[in-house]
Formats: sequence, structure tokens, C-alpha cells
Amino acid sequence: MAPRQRSASSEDEADSGYASGCSTAGLPEVYFTRPHLKFLNQQLAKLDPRDVLKWCITSFPTLYQTSAFGLTGLAIMDMVDKLDFTLKPNIELIFIDTLYHFPQTLDLVERVKQRYPSLIIHTFKPEGCETTQEFEEKHGMQLWEANEEKYDYVAKVEPAQRAYSQLNVDGVLTGRRRTQGGKRGELDILEAADDGLIKVNPLANWSFKQVQAYIKENNVPTNDLLDQGYRSVGDWHSTQPVTESEDERAGRWKGRNKTECGIHNKRSRTRTEAATGVE
Repeated sequence: MAPRQRSASSEDEADSGYASGCSTAGLPEVYFTRPHLKFLNQQLAKLDPRDVLKWCITSFPTLYQTSAFGLTGLAIMDMVDKLDFTLKPNIELIFIDTLYHFPQTLDLVERVKQRYPSLIIHTFKPEGCETTQEFEEKHGMQLWEANEEKYDYVAKVEPAQRAYSQLNVDGVLTGRRRTQGGKRGELDILEAADDGLIKVNPLANWSFKQVQAYIKENNVPTNDLLDQGYRSVGDWHSTQPVTESEDERAGRWKGRNKTECGIHNKRSRTRTEAATGVE
């Protein structure tokens, strides 16, 4: 890891390793070589998630959590709140309000604020839009059907990128886990995105039942939709309940060959598809 000091070419960065918050002005605040990143993942995999969080606090100058208030994200919020750690800072949260969340999700956000009064939540919406009506006037009705890739970009990816940039994020905690399946099956605890952002998945090795047990044991507030057969909750137009025999994310984009909304896909791919209108 190295402080921002000197300029580095993209070729240097490719040869040397992974970086957080890359810019042409110089080296990022947090920097990992590929061998170091591999070593860290081997070591972090042996730790309890709470110890992973402690490591993060000592390693990232600006550490945030990004969450849509799913079970794993809620467990992480509670763990952070309960950390008995001298250096514990306030890890603030980034919430991407697509303007199409279930009312139950927005209600949960308010209950979380009451449960964790010191938690600062930064809400980012699609650029230039405060309401669903404004979004539809700008992009048309049911954009997710007319151009799904563009919808993912303008409603989720661009607001997330704007959040990381405006808040100068070095590292971000996510609620992704291997047992969620799809592209997450090979997930490491620590990873570097194509744009240099360092993502940390503290509960990557936990199962859904482990998360449920933690939530119950610690009386963490949850989405009321979980009592109606939902497990993974996203936008109302692309989320359905699942059966006990289905994967927890089977209700997301059900019947379609899709497992991610774009935030955790390659950044260049999403931007290109949104610009060209490729579906």
C-alpha cells in the first residue's frame, strides 16, 4: 500500500497490481500488488468476518459500505455497530435509490436509521431525478424492458460510480457471498474492480443459514417481504418470491439469463452497452 505521491502510467498499474481510487494525478491512497492481494485473501479467509472488518478499518483511509438493505448487508451493519475496537470509525453507508424499490424496503431504511442512529446514510439517485415520474419523463416508461442494460446503468451503475467519486471511496464493503451462486460462486473476500476500487466481501464464506442465524440472534431489523417468500430483494419489477428448493437469488430477474444488475460487472462493459443501446 502506498500514499498518493507520483504519477503512474496505466501500463505501470497493470504490471504492478491493483489500486483504489486511481487517477491521473498519481498513485492511489491504497495499493496492492497481485501477489499481495492473493496472500491477503488466503489470510482473510481464515478470519471471522468481524476480524475482517477490523482489518479493513486499519487498511482503508475512506471505507464505506454499499447496501440495498439485504440480509447480508444488514448483518454487516450490525457487526460494524458492535465492534469493540479502539480505532473504530463511523463506516458510512451508500444506498442507491433506483426509484423503483419496494415500499417495504424504504420502510426498512427508516427502521435501520432508528436502530442505528449514528449510521450516516448517503442516498444516491439516478442523475437529475428525484422521483419516479421525473425518471420516466427523462428515460421513458418501463426502461428496464425497452433497454435493460441502459436501465441498469442509469439507475444503478452511474449513481454508484458518482457516489464512489464524490465520497473519495478507497474501499467498499459489500454483502455478496459465494453461496448466492452465479458469478459470485468464486468470490474472494478482497477484490479489485477494473476501475481500481477495492471491494471487500466480509461474509463471502457464510451461508444463507449462517446469515439468518446472526440476524435472528442479534434481533436485526429486516425487510417485511422476507415473510412473504422473498429472500433477495431488489427493484419491484424484477424481484419475485422463491421456494425453499430455489437459490436465494432465484427470484431476481426470474426466467432470464441474468444474475447481476451491473454494479458488480465490468465497468467498461456496462458503460459501452448503455451508450450504444445494446441489450
